[in-house]
Formats: sequence, structure tokens, C-alpha cells
Amino acid sequence: MSKTLVIGANGQIGKQLIKLLCSDDNQVKAMIRDSKQAAYFQELGAETIIADLESPLPETAFKDCDKVVFTAGSGGKTGADKTILIDLWGAVKAIDMSKKHNIKQFVMVSARDAGNPETGTEAIKHYNICKHFADEYLLASGVPYTILRPGKLIDDKATGHISTQRTGEADKDVITRADVAACIHYCLNHTESINQIDELYNGNETIPQAFINSVSGRLG
Repeated sequence: MSKTLVIGANGQIGKQLIKLLCSDDNQVKAMIRDSKQAAYFQELGAETIIADLESPLPETAFKDCDKVVFTAGSGGKTGADKTILIDLWGAVKAIDMSKKHNIKQFVMVSARDAGNPETGTEAIKHYNICKHFADEYLLASGVPYTILRPGKLIDDKATGHISTQRTGEADKDVITRADVAACIHYCLNHTESINQIDELYNGNETIPQAFINSVSGRLG
């Protein structure tokens, strides 16, 4: 049975993803920074491993895993220095370790404007730049990837319906964290999502429909 390492497990998306994975009896390893956070994940049935993205990553984090989800982030209250260390350099270290351990799928939770940071919000340009280069490093690594670029994250309940196309209207180009978690869950269980890049917004298609249509559009 496959095992998924979730980096950034104690974040809002990470917690919801692990709950979804464990409810399906998937084997999960949650990477956390503080042992006090372990009980939540252990009660769900996940393994835990203590590690810090600002330090060298332990080999044991990746051992016995064949999939990795990177949903870590420095958070909106930190400066550019932490964004570089976690969102960029932390991702690079995770990608390198994934390559070393022959990971079969690396799911990167990126950002909507990572493709072209010049078009994004000026106040978080440094964040989009870090996400851009983390994505580029993953693309060049040879590790099978799925890159998800969600719009503005909101805390509403899951809708189960998304779009991979932006509307261009800021108030509509949003997505719930719960729906992002559900999208990651879907991608981990569907190989057609491998080597694909998709933006994510709340929309009118079911999650399977949206990803199937996205793949079909690329092939078509």
C-alpha cells in the first residue's frame, strides 16, 4: 500500500487533507514541527515525524513513502526572509529528498500567480516569486509532479465544485481551503493528474469533472 508524506501537515489545508486520507484508510505520515501537535494526527491514524523546513530534512521523513504533498507556507504574518526559507528553500530541499527516494508523485500547493509573478498582487510579489522558482525547480527535477495553484484562500465549508479557469474578477477567483484539500486528495488517487499544472477556484464543476476536462483540454 502506498504512503503519503504531508509537509505542512499542521496547516489548515494539511489537517483537512490528512483527515480525508485517513478516512479512506490511506497510509499517511504527517510532518510537524512540534511534538505537541502529534495527538491530532495520531488519533486520525496517521504517523507523525518531527522536522523543520528551516533545518536539514531527515531521511526518515521520506522513508517508505511514494507520494509527497508540499502544503507548507511561512504564513502571511512573516517577512520575506521566512518566505524564502520555507516556501522556496524548504520546497527545494523536499524536492531533492523526493528525487533521492524515487517519489512517484510530488503534489505542490503553489499560488495562482506563481506562473507569472509580475501579474500578481504587488504586496505579495516576493511570495509569488518564491512559489515560481519552487515550481520551476520541481519541473526541472524529473520528479513526477502535480502543481496546484489555488486562488485566494477562504475558510468557508467545502463546496465540492471547482473551476480550473479564472474569471478575472478578484471577488470570484477564490477557493475554500477545504476544497483545496479535496482537490489534493483527488489528485493523489488519480494518475492523470501527474505532470499537470492547474489553477483552482470555486466553480460549477465537480472536482473529478474539472480535472478530467482540464486534461482533455490539454490533449485536445
